[in-house]
Amino acid sequence: MANHPYPKRRDSKHRVLRNGESVRADGKYQFKYYVGGKIKFVYSWRLEPTDTTPQGKKPGPSLRELEKQIGRDLDSLLDPTQKNMTVLELVERYLATKTGVRPNTLMNYNFVVNLLQKEEFALKKIGEVKTSDAKLFLIKLQQDGKGYSTVKTVRGVLRPAFKMAVDDDLLNKNPFGFELAGVVVNDSVTREAITRDQMKKFLKFVHDDNCYCKYYEVVYILFHTGMRISEFCGLTISDIDFEHHLINIDHQLQRSADMTLVIQETKTHAGTRKLPMTADVEQCFRAIIEDRPTPRIERMVDGRSGFLFLDKDCLPEVAMHWEHRFNHMVKRYNDIYRVQMPNITPHVCRHTYCSNQAKAGMNPKTLQYLMGHSDIGVTLNTYTHLGLEDAAEELRRMEEAENARREQEKLAGKEQPTQKLFRAV
Repeated sequence: MANHPYPKRRDSKHRVLRNGESVRADGKYQFKYYVGGKIKFVYSWRLEPTDTTPQGKKPGPSLRELEKQIGRDLDSLLDPTQKNMTVLELVERYLATKTGVRPNTLMNYNFVVNLLQKEEFALKKIGEVKTSDAKLFLIKLQQDGKGYSTVKTVRGVLRPAFKMAVDDDLLNKNPFGFELAGVVVNDSVTREAITRDQMKKFLKFVHDDNCYCKYYEVVYILFHTGMRISEFCGLTISDIDFEHHLINIDHQLQRSADMTLVIQETKTHAGTRKLPMTADVEQCFRAIIEDRPTPRIERMVDGRSGFLFLDKDCLPEVAMHWEHRFNHMVKRYNDIYRVQMPNITPHVCRHTYCSNQAKAGMNPKTLQYLMGHSDIGVTLNTYTHLGLEDAAEELRRMEEAENARREQEKLAGKEQPTQKLFRAV
Protein backbone atom coordinates (compact mmCIF):
# COMPACT_ATOMS: atom_id res chain seq x y z
CA MET A 1 0.00 0.00 0.00
CA ALA A 2 1.42 3.38 -1.03
CA ASN A 3 2.15 6.00 1.60
CA HIS A 4 -0.21 9.00 1.76
CA PRO A 5 1.49 12.09 0.26
CA TYR A 6 0.52 14.05 3.41
CA PRO A 7 1.19 11.84 6.46
CA LYS A 8 -0.89 12.62 9.54
CA ARG A 9 0.82 14.68 12.23
CA ARG A 10 0.90 13.30 15.75
CA ASP A 11 1.83 14.53 19.20
CA SER A 12 4.28 12.88 21.61
CA LYS A 13 1.54 10.46 22.64
CA HIS A 14 1.05 9.49 19.00
CA ARG A 15 -2.38 11.11 18.86
CA VAL A 16 -3.44 12.43 15.49
CA LEU A 17 -3.53 16.21 15.30
CA ARG A 18 -6.39 17.83 13.46
CA ASN A 19 -6.15 20.56 10.87
CA GLY A 20 -4.89 23.75 12.51
CA GLU A 21 -3.48 21.91 15.52
CA SER A 22 0.23 21.74 16.21
CA VAL A 23 2.72 21.34 19.05
CA ARG A 24 5.28 24.01 19.84
CA ALA A 25 8.88 23.21 20.75
CA ASP A 26 8.12 23.74 24.44
CA GLY A 27 5.36 21.13 24.28
CA LYS A 28 2.45 23.57 24.32
CA TYR A 29 -0.43 22.88 21.94
CA GLN A 30 -1.69 25.59 19.63
CA PHE A 31 -4.61 25.94 17.23
CA LYS A 32 -4.61 28.30 14.26
CA TYR A 33 -7.82 29.72 12.83
CA TYR A 34 -8.97 32.73 10.85
CA VAL A 35 -11.29 35.62 11.67
CA GLY A 36 -11.95 38.19 8.99
CA GLY A 37 -8.97 36.96 7.01
CA LYS A 38 -6.60 37.38 9.96
CA ILE A 39 -4.73 34.51 11.59
CA LYS A 40 -5.52 33.90 15.28
CA PHE A 41 -4.10 31.41 17.79
CA VAL A 42 -5.18 29.79 21.04
CA TYR A 43 -2.87 27.77 23.28
CA SER A 44 -3.10 25.07 25.94
CA TRP A 45 -0.81 22.64 27.75
CA ARG A 46 -3.42 19.91 27.25
CA LEU A 47 -4.87 18.50 24.04
CA GLU A 48 -7.86 16.68 25.53
CA PRO A 49 -9.88 17.49 28.68
CA THR A 50 -8.68 14.24 30.24
CA ASP A 51 -5.00 15.23 29.96
CA THR A 52 -3.18 16.38 33.07
CA THR A 53 -1.58 19.81 33.25
CA PRO A 54 2.24 19.59 33.35
CA GLN A 55 3.68 20.35 36.78
CA GLY A 56 4.30 24.02 37.35
CA LYS A 57 2.11 25.12 34.44
CA LYS A 58 -1.02 27.24 34.78
CA PRO A 59 -4.19 25.15 34.40
CA GLY A 60 -6.79 26.05 31.82
CA PRO A 61 -9.15 24.61 29.21
CA SER A 62 -7.71 21.98 26.88
CA LEU A 63 -7.03 22.84 23.24
CA ARG A 64 -9.99 20.78 22.04
CA GLU A 65 -12.26 22.62 24.50
CA LEU A 66 -10.95 25.95 23.22
CA GLU A 67 -11.56 24.81 19.64
CA LYS A 68 -15.11 23.87 20.52
CA GLN A 69 -15.67 27.26 22.11
CA ILE A 70 -14.23 29.03 19.06
CA GLY A 71 -16.43 26.97 16.78
CA ARG A 72 -19.51 27.86 18.82
CA ASP A 73 -18.57 31.52 18.79
CA LEU A 74 -18.03 31.55 15.04
CA ASP A 75 -21.30 29.71 14.46
CA SER A 76 -23.01 32.41 16.56
CA LEU A 77 -21.29 35.10 14.49
CA LEU A 78 -19.32 36.17 17.55
CA ASP A 79 -15.77 37.42 17.22
CA PRO A 80 -13.91 35.46 19.89
CA THR A 81 -10.90 37.78 19.85
CA GLN A 82 -12.94 40.70 21.22
CA LYS A 83 -13.63 38.62 24.30
CA ASN A 84 -10.07 39.42 25.23
CA MET A 85 -11.22 42.95 25.98
CA THR A 86 -10.86 43.59 29.70
CA VAL A 87 -13.67 44.74 31.96
CA LEU A 88 -12.02 48.14 32.32
CA GLU A 89 -11.66 48.50 28.54
CA LEU A 90 -15.33 47.61 28.13
CA VAL A 91 -16.36 50.20 30.71
CA GLU A 92 -14.26 52.88 29.04
CA ARG A 93 -15.76 51.95 25.67
CA TYR A 94 -19.28 52.17 27.14
CA LEU A 95 -18.62 55.55 28.80
CA ALA A 96 -17.28 56.89 25.51
CA THR A 97 -20.82 56.48 24.15
CA LYS A 98 -22.31 58.59 26.97
CA THR A 99 -22.13 62.15 25.69
CA GLY A 100 -23.85 65.24 27.01
CA VAL A 101 -24.22 63.87 30.54
CA ARG A 102 -24.64 66.14 33.55
CA PRO A 103 -21.57 67.08 35.61
CA ASN A 104 -22.73 64.99 38.59
CA THR A 105 -23.21 61.97 36.35
CA LEU A 106 -19.77 62.49 34.83
CA MET A 107 -18.28 62.61 38.34
CA ASN A 108 -19.92 59.27 39.13
CA TYR A 109 -18.49 57.77 35.93
CA ASN A 110 -14.98 58.96 36.79
CA PHE A 111 -15.40 57.61 40.32
CA VAL A 112 -16.27 54.15 38.99
CA VAL A 113 -13.32 54.13 36.57
CA ASN A 114 -10.90 55.16 39.33
CA LEU A 115 -12.27 52.43 41.59
CA LEU A 116 -12.02 49.75 38.90
CA GLN A 117 -8.43 50.69 38.11
CA LYS A 118 -7.48 49.44 41.57
CA GLU A 119 -9.37 46.15 41.27
CA GLU A 120 -8.01 42.90 39.84
CA PHE A 121 -11.49 42.17 38.49
CA ALA A 122 -11.10 45.04 36.00
CA LEU A 123 -8.28 43.14 34.23
CA LYS A 124 -10.44 40.07 33.72
CA LYS A 125 -11.42 39.31 30.12
CA ILE A 126 -15.10 39.97 29.53
CA GLY A 127 -15.54 36.56 27.88
CA GLU A 128 -14.43 34.90 31.11
CA VAL A 129 -16.76 36.79 33.45
CA LYS A 130 -19.53 34.55 34.76
CA THR A 131 -22.56 35.64 36.77
CA SER A 132 -20.98 34.20 39.90
CA ASP A 133 -17.83 36.25 39.21
CA ALA A 134 -19.93 39.41 38.94
CA LYS A 135 -21.73 38.68 42.21
CA LEU A 136 -18.53 37.83 44.05
CA PHE A 137 -16.93 41.07 42.85
CA LEU A 138 -19.77 43.18 44.26
CA ILE A 139 -19.66 41.20 47.51
CA LYS A 140 -15.90 41.82 47.71
CA LEU A 141 -16.43 45.56 47.32
CA GLN A 142 -18.79 45.58 50.29
CA GLN A 143 -16.47 43.39 52.35
CA ASP A 144 -13.67 45.85 51.58
CA GLY A 145 -15.70 48.56 53.29
CA LYS A 146 -17.49 50.09 50.30
CA GLY A 147 -20.98 51.31 51.15
CA TYR A 148 -24.13 49.97 49.54
CA SER A 149 -24.58 53.15 47.50
CA THR A 150 -21.03 52.78 46.13
CA VAL A 151 -21.63 49.15 45.17
CA LYS A 152 -24.90 50.17 43.53
CA THR A 153 -23.14 52.92 41.58
CA VAL A 154 -20.44 50.52 40.32
CA ARG A 155 -23.01 47.97 39.30
CA GLY A 156 -25.01 50.77 37.64
CA VAL A 157 -22.12 51.20 35.19
CA LEU A 158 -21.07 47.57 34.77
CA ARG A 159 -24.54 46.25 33.97
CA PRO A 160 -25.23 48.55 30.98
CA ALA A 161 -21.60 48.16 29.83
CA PHE A 162 -21.99 44.38 29.62
CA LYS A 163 -25.42 44.82 28.04
CA MET A 164 -23.70 46.84 25.32
CA ALA A 165 -21.30 43.89 24.81
CA VAL A 166 -24.31 41.60 24.39
CA ASP A 167 -25.95 44.05 21.97
CA ASP A 168 -22.66 44.20 20.01
CA ASP A 169 -22.71 40.38 19.75
CA LEU A 170 -19.55 40.05 21.82
CA LEU A 171 -21.30 38.05 24.55
CA ASN A 172 -24.33 35.81 24.72
CA LYS A 173 -25.37 36.81 28.24
CA ASN A 174 -24.99 39.75 30.59
CA PRO A 175 -23.28 38.47 33.78
CA PHE A 176 -24.54 41.54 35.67
CA GLY A 177 -28.16 41.00 34.69
CA PHE A 178 -29.22 40.02 38.23
CA GLU A 179 -31.04 41.97 40.93
CA LEU A 180 -28.79 43.55 43.54
CA ALA A 181 -31.06 42.59 46.43
CA GLY A 182 -29.93 39.33 47.98
CA VAL A 183 -26.37 39.70 46.70
CA VAL A 184 -25.13 42.55 48.87
CA VAL A 185 -26.61 43.88 52.10
CA ASN A 186 -28.37 47.23 51.92
CA ASP A 187 -26.72 48.81 54.94
CA SER A 188 -27.33 52.38 53.79
CA VAL A 189 -28.92 54.70 56.31
CA THR A 190 -32.27 56.01 55.16
CA ARG A 191 -32.58 59.75 55.53
CA GLU A 192 -35.69 59.76 57.66
CA ALA A 193 -37.84 62.77 58.27
CA ILE A 194 -37.69 64.32 61.71
CA THR A 195 -40.81 64.81 63.81
CA ARG A 196 -42.81 68.04 63.95
CA ASP A 197 -41.62 68.58 67.50
CA GLN A 198 -37.97 68.17 66.46
CA MET A 199 -38.51 70.53 63.53
CA LYS A 200 -40.01 73.20 65.81
CA LYS A 201 -37.19 72.88 68.34
CA PHE A 202 -34.53 73.08 65.65
CA LEU A 203 -36.15 76.10 64.01
CA LYS A 204 -36.40 77.87 67.38
CA PHE A 205 -32.75 77.10 68.10
CA VAL A 206 -31.62 78.53 64.75
CA HIS A 207 -33.86 81.58 65.22
CA ASP A 208 -32.42 82.34 68.68
CA ASP A 209 -28.78 81.46 68.02
CA ASN A 210 -26.48 84.49 67.70
CA CYS A 211 -24.34 82.78 65.05
CA TYR A 212 -26.85 80.94 62.89
CA CYS A 213 -29.92 83.20 63.15
CA LYS A 214 -28.97 84.73 59.77
CA TYR A 215 -29.84 81.39 58.15
CA TYR A 216 -33.22 80.98 59.85
CA GLU A 217 -35.24 82.02 56.78
CA VAL A 218 -33.48 79.44 54.60
CA VAL A 219 -34.06 76.63 57.08
CA TYR A 220 -37.72 77.65 57.41
CA ILE A 221 -38.19 77.75 53.63
CA LEU A 222 -36.64 74.32 53.12
CA PHE A 223 -38.81 72.81 55.83
CA HIS A 224 -41.98 74.40 54.39
CA THR A 225 -41.56 74.05 50.63
CA GLY A 226 -39.76 70.72 50.13
CA MET A 227 -37.43 72.21 47.53
CA ARG A 228 -34.30 70.37 46.54
CA ILE A 229 -31.27 72.30 47.76
CA SER A 230 -29.91 72.61 44.21
CA GLU A 231 -33.25 74.16 43.21
CA PHE A 232 -33.05 76.63 46.09
CA CYS A 233 -29.45 77.56 45.22
CA GLY A 234 -30.53 78.22 41.64
CA LEU A 235 -33.28 80.66 42.62
CA THR A 236 -32.83 84.26 41.52
CA ILE A 237 -34.76 87.32 42.64
CA SER A 238 -36.85 87.16 39.48
CA ASP A 239 -37.93 83.58 40.32
CA ILE A 240 -39.83 84.83 43.40
CA ASP A 241 -43.20 86.08 42.17
CA PHE A 242 -44.57 88.15 45.05
CA GLU A 243 -47.49 89.39 42.94
CA HIS A 244 -48.90 85.91 42.39
CA HIS A 245 -47.31 84.39 45.55
CA LEU A 246 -45.42 81.75 43.57
CA ILE A 247 -41.89 80.29 43.43
CA ASN A 248 -40.86 79.52 39.87
CA ILE A 249 -38.66 76.39 39.70
CA ASP A 250 -37.42 75.57 36.21
CA HIS A 251 -33.68 75.03 36.77
CA GLN A 252 -31.05 74.12 39.35
CA LEU A 253 -27.53 75.28 40.15
CA GLN A 254 -24.72 72.74 40.22
CA ARG A 255 -20.95 72.88 40.56
CA SER A 256 -18.96 70.50 38.37
CA ALA A 257 -15.79 68.60 39.29
CA ASP A 258 -13.62 71.40 37.92
CA MET A 259 -15.47 73.87 40.20
CA THR A 260 -17.37 75.43 37.31
CA LEU A 261 -20.87 76.68 38.09
CA VAL A 262 -23.54 75.49 35.67
CA ILE A 263 -27.29 75.93 35.31
CA GLN A 264 -29.10 72.70 34.56
CA GLU A 265 -32.66 71.63 33.98
CA THR A 266 -34.50 70.32 37.01
CA LYS A 267 -33.68 66.77 38.08
CA THR A 268 -36.77 65.44 36.28
CA HIS A 269 -39.30 66.91 33.89
CA ALA A 270 -41.77 66.94 36.77
CA GLY A 271 -39.28 69.04 38.75
CA THR A 272 -40.24 72.07 36.68
CA ARG A 273 -43.12 73.51 38.68
CA LYS A 274 -44.54 76.57 40.41
CA LEU A 275 -44.83 76.37 44.19
CA PRO A 276 -47.50 78.42 45.98
CA MET A 277 -46.01 80.48 48.82
CA THR A 278 -47.62 80.64 52.24
CA ALA A 279 -47.53 84.01 53.98
CA ASP A 280 -44.70 82.83 56.26
CA VAL A 281 -42.57 81.57 53.37
CA GLU A 282 -43.17 84.78 51.44
CA GLN A 283 -42.09 86.82 54.45
CA CYS A 284 -38.86 84.78 54.65
CA PHE A 285 -38.07 85.46 50.99
CA ARG A 286 -38.71 89.18 51.47
CA ALA A 287 -36.28 89.20 54.41
CA ILE A 288 -33.63 87.34 52.37
CA ILE A 289 -33.89 89.75 49.45
CA GLU A 290 -33.91 92.78 51.76
CA ASP A 291 -30.75 91.60 53.55
CA ARG A 292 -28.99 90.55 50.33
CA PRO A 293 -25.91 92.75 49.82
CA THR A 294 -25.59 94.41 46.43
CA PRO A 295 -22.39 93.07 44.81
CA ARG A 296 -20.08 95.35 42.87
CA ILE A 297 -20.46 93.03 39.89
CA GLU A 298 -23.56 90.87 39.52
CA ARG A 299 -22.14 87.51 38.42
CA MET A 300 -23.98 85.60 35.70
CA VAL A 301 -24.15 81.84 35.32
CA ASP A 302 -25.39 80.63 31.95
CA GLY A 303 -27.31 83.85 31.43
CA ARG A 304 -28.85 84.05 34.91
CA SER A 305 -28.04 86.54 37.66
CA GLY A 306 -29.48 87.81 40.92
CA PHE A 307 -28.90 84.65 42.95
CA LEU A 308 -30.13 84.92 46.55
CA PHE A 309 -26.89 83.95 48.33
CA LEU A 310 -23.35 84.78 47.26
CA ASP A 311 -20.01 83.62 48.68
CA LYS A 312 -17.01 85.82 49.52
CA ASP A 313 -16.07 85.92 45.82
CA CYS A 314 -19.60 87.09 44.92
CA LEU A 315 -20.31 83.73 43.28
CA PRO A 316 -23.64 81.96 43.90
CA GLU A 317 -23.54 79.52 46.79
CA VAL A 318 -24.09 75.85 46.00
CA ALA A 319 -25.50 72.86 47.86
CA MET A 320 -22.20 72.09 49.61
CA HIS A 321 -22.29 75.44 51.43
CA TRP A 322 -25.63 74.54 53.00
CA GLU A 323 -24.64 70.95 53.72
CA HIS A 324 -21.74 72.25 55.82
CA ARG A 325 -23.89 74.86 57.57
CA PHE A 326 -26.53 72.32 58.54
CA ASN A 327 -23.81 70.04 59.94
CA HIS A 328 -22.46 72.90 62.07
CA MET A 329 -25.93 73.90 63.26
CA VAL A 330 -26.83 70.37 64.34
CA LYS A 331 -23.46 69.97 66.09
CA ARG A 332 -23.94 73.23 67.99
CA TYR A 333 -27.46 72.19 68.99
CA ASN A 334 -26.24 68.83 70.30
CA ASP A 335 -23.39 70.51 72.18
CA ILE A 336 -25.94 72.56 74.09
CA TYR A 337 -28.89 70.23 74.67
CA ARG A 338 -28.92 66.88 76.44
CA VAL A 339 -31.61 65.45 74.16
CA GLN A 340 -29.75 65.07 70.90
CA MET A 341 -31.06 66.13 67.50
CA PRO A 342 -30.69 63.56 64.69
CA ASN A 343 -28.71 64.42 61.61
CA ILE A 344 -30.48 67.15 59.65
CA THR A 345 -29.52 67.99 56.07
CA PRO A 346 -31.30 70.02 53.40
CA HIS A 347 -32.63 66.75 52.02
CA VAL A 348 -33.98 65.80 55.46
CA CYS A 349 -35.89 69.10 55.35
CA ARG A 350 -37.39 68.03 52.03
CA HIS A 351 -38.26 64.58 53.36
CA THR A 352 -39.79 66.14 56.48
CA TYR A 353 -41.98 68.45 54.40
CA CYS A 354 -43.21 65.50 52.34
CA SER A 355 -43.96 63.43 55.46
CA ASN A 356 -45.75 66.33 57.18
CA GLN A 357 -48.01 66.87 54.18
CA ALA A 358 -48.72 63.14 53.94
CA LYS A 359 -49.64 63.02 57.64
CA ALA A 360 -51.90 66.03 57.15
CA GLY A 361 -53.85 64.02 54.58
CA MET A 362 -52.75 65.84 51.41
CA ASN A 363 -53.81 64.16 48.19
CA PRO A 364 -50.85 62.06 46.92
CA LYS A 365 -51.07 63.52 43.39
CA THR A 366 -50.97 67.05 44.80
CA LEU A 367 -47.99 66.12 46.94
CA GLN A 368 -46.30 64.53 43.93
CA TYR A 369 -46.59 67.84 42.06
CA LEU A 370 -45.28 69.91 44.96
CA MET A 371 -42.30 67.58 45.43
CA GLY A 372 -41.50 67.44 41.74
CA HIS A 373 -41.55 63.62 41.72
CA SER A 374 -41.73 62.06 38.26
CA ASP A 375 -43.06 58.81 39.71
CA ILE A 376 -46.02 58.66 42.08
CA GLY A 377 -44.37 55.60 43.66
CA VAL A 378 -41.65 57.84 45.10
CA THR A 379 -44.32 60.00 46.72
CA LEU A 380 -46.32 57.04 47.97
CA ASN A 381 -43.21 55.65 49.66
CA THR A 382 -43.53 58.55 52.08
CA TYR A 383 -46.88 57.18 53.23
CA THR A 384 -45.30 53.79 53.93
CA HIS A 385 -43.04 55.50 56.50
CA LEU A 386 -46.03 56.34 58.64
CA GLY A 387 -46.17 54.20 61.77
CA LEU A 388 -48.46 53.16 64.61
CA GLU A 389 -48.72 56.64 66.12
CA ASP A 390 -49.69 58.08 62.75
CA ALA A 391 -52.33 55.37 62.26
CA ALA A 392 -53.75 55.98 65.75
CA GLU A 393 -53.83 59.72 65.11
CA GLU A 394 -55.64 59.19 61.81
CA LEU A 395 -58.26 56.99 63.49
CA ARG A 396 -58.76 59.59 66.25
CA ARG A 397 -59.22 62.26 63.64
CA MET A 398 -61.76 60.18 61.74
CA GLU A 399 -63.61 59.44 65.00
CA GLU A 400 -63.69 63.12 65.91
CA ALA A 401 -65.03 63.97 62.45
CA GLU A 402 -67.74 61.35 62.79
CA ASN A 403 -68.72 62.60 66.25
CA ALA A 404 -68.85 66.16 64.95
CA ARG A 405 -71.10 65.07 62.11
CA ARG A 406 -73.50 63.32 64.52
CA GLU A 407 -73.55 66.32 66.82
CA GLN A 408 -74.34 68.60 63.91
CA GLU A 409 -77.20 66.35 62.87
CA LYS A 410 -78.58 66.48 66.41
CA LEU A 411 -78.47 70.27 66.45
CA ALA A 412 -80.18 70.36 63.06
CA GLY A 413 -82.89 68.03 64.30
CA LYS A 414 -82.06 65.39 61.78
CA GLU A 415 -81.44 62.60 64.22
CA GLN A 416 -83.72 59.76 63.34
CA PRO A 417 -85.60 58.03 66.18
CA THR A 418 -84.48 54.51 66.89
CA GLN A 419 -87.03 52.02 65.59
CA LYS A 420 -87.88 49.11 67.91
CA LEU A 421 -88.06 45.94 65.93
CA PHE A 422 -89.14 43.77 68.89
CA ARG A 423 -91.71 44.34 71.62
CA ALA A 424 -90.65 43.46 75.13
CA VAL A 425 -93.02 41.03 76.83
